[in-house]
Amino acid sequence: MTSPSALARRAAPMFACIGLLAVWQVASLALKNDSFPTAIEAIRAIPDILGDKESLINILASLRRMAIGFGIAVLVSIPLGLLMGRSRAVAAFFNPLLMVIYPVPKAALMPIIMLWLGVGDITKTLVIFLGVSLPVIYHSFEGAKAVEEKMLWSGAAMGLSPLQRLVRIVLPAALPEILTGCRTGLVLALITMITSEMIARQSGAGNILFNALDMGQYDTVYAMIIIVGAMGICLDAVFERVRARLVRWSEPQFDMPLSFS
Repeated sequence: MTSPSALARRAAPMFACIGLLAVWQVASLALKNDSFPTAIEAIRAIPDILGDKESLINILASLRRMAIGFGIAVLVSIPLGLLMGRSRAVAAFFNPLLMVIYPVPKAALMPIIMLWLGVGDITKTLVIFLGVSLPVIYHSFEGAKAVEEKMLWSGAAMGLSPLQRLVRIVLPAALPEILTGCRTGLVLALITMITSEMIARQSGAGNILFNALDMGQYDTVYAMIIIVGAMGICLDAVFERVRARLVRWSEPQFDMPLSFS
């Protein structure tokens, strides 16, 4: 039987959304500003956007770029972070470069990348890649660095090569920390995706948003913000379910129900 506290935790996000929409509706009616439509007007615009074939193609193009940029970043960043965590030489080589790139907003790199590669999908995917890479590298590095040396000594004693120890010992032990970085990277992938599409305006959800802003279609602007927010919530929820399954062994097991009714 589900406890009242568990039901309250599940219902809390829904009530928070309802409360936010109510505040939005009241504020919009009070301000009476054309650039700030009511929540109802924005919600009514959502079916029009999702029902429009061109808009749907643009949104799917955004998701494709995001998936490619995120996937490549994860494939590159996890091995690099693990190597940095276990090798001082690798860490000493890459750390200065990462420290230079880290504080720079990735959107600020867009003009330079556009000069090199144009305004196509490669440019936007590269910006997403850069946004995702740093948190994944950092958390992979921290996870690898935290692995106990005695585990690696045991692996060496059993005849495992350095690569085998990295794959069979370091990677599983660092997985919870790695997935934390991937979750952060997923959020940044969505942010950099929209930002890059608003700067290099050819296609995508960011392009829809900016075009609507140019034409004064403010209900569409806010509707797109809702759609992008919903995309982020759904992606995060799916990723959290996957993460929970992959690292179930690392979760504390003491929160068992006290009632068997």
